[in-house]
Amino acid sequence: METLTLANGTTLRLHLWPTNGRPHGQVLVVHGLGEHGGRYAQVAAALNAQRWQVHAWDHRGHGLSGGPRGAVPPGEALCADLAAVIDQVREPGRPFVLLGHSMGGLVAARFVAEALAPKPAAWSRPVDALVLSSPALDAGMNTVQKLLLATLGRVAPDLALGNGLKPAWVSRDPAVVRAYVADPLVHDRITPRLVRFIVDGGLLVRERAARWRLPTLLMWAGADRCVAPAGSAAFAAAAPKAVLQHRCFDGLAHEIFNEPEQAQVLSHLLSWLSGLTWPTAPGARPLVKPAG
Repeated sequence: METLTLANGTTLRLHLWPTNGRPHGQVLVVHGLGEHGGRYAQVAAALNAQRWQVHAWDHRGHGLSGGPRGAVPPGEALCADLAAVIDQVREPGRPFVLLGHSMGGLVAARFVAEALAPKPAAWSRPVDALVLSSPALDAGMNTVQKLLLATLGRVAPDLALGNGLKPAWVSRDPAVVRAYVADPLVHDRITPRLVRFIVDGGLLVRERAARWRLPTLLMWAGADRCVAPAGSAAFAAAAPKAVLQHRCFDGLAHEIFNEPEQAQVLSHLLSWLSGLTWPTAPGARPLVKPAG
C-alpha cells in the first residue's frame, strides 16, 4: 500500500494502475464526495489500454486516508493535498492530466483556476490538461439549505452530517448502486466547512471561466440529482471555445463512467485525449485539434 504523509501527519492512501511498457502520459483521478479512488479501476483500465498511467488517492476524510469522515481543515486543504499528490507521483517529461469527478471535479477545476489569480497560492501547480466529469460547480442548494449552511457554518463548522444524497442517484445501473451501498469505504458524511468550500469554489470557477486557458474536456449528466447540471452548462457557455470541449449526456445519472452507457462516455474521453497535440517544448501547452 503506497501512502503519502502530509505535513500535519494526515496520511493519504494512493492508488496506481500502471501500463504495460512505457506510458504515454499520466492521468491523476480526483474522486468525489463520500467515495474513494479505488472506484475508478474501470476508468483506469480504459486509459491504460491507451498507454496512460493512472494515479488516484483517497481524499482526507475518505476511503483509507486519515482524518474525520467528510471533514476538512479551514482554507483550501483539498487543493493543497492535490499539490502534494502531484509532487509525489508526477514524472517529468510526460503529459500530465487531471480527471476530476463530482466534488473531485470541483477540486480539480478550483486547482486549475488558481493559476488565473494575480498571485497564485503556494499550492498552485501547472498541469497539461483537465477532464471534468459531472463536476460540482453548482451544489444546487435551495433557500433553506443556504440558510442552514450560514447558521451551522458559524456555530458548528466541523459537525458531520448526512449529505442528503441517495445512493440510487449515482447510477441507473442497479448493480452499481448495490456495490456502492455495500462498499465499506463509502460514507455519507459532510461538514458545513466542506459544503462552504464546494459552494465558494464552484462560484469562483464559474467566475473565472471566461479567462480559462487550459485544454479542458467537460462532460456532465443531464439527469443529475447529486449536483446541479446548470453549473456545468454555465461554465461551458462562458469558457473560450478554443480550449474547451463539452458534452451533456442527456438522461444519464451522476456517475457517467458507471452508467449503462459508460462505453460511450469512455470513448468520448479517449477520443478527446488522442486529439490533443502535445508539444515537445518544455512547458508548452497542449493544443486542441480543430473539429473536423
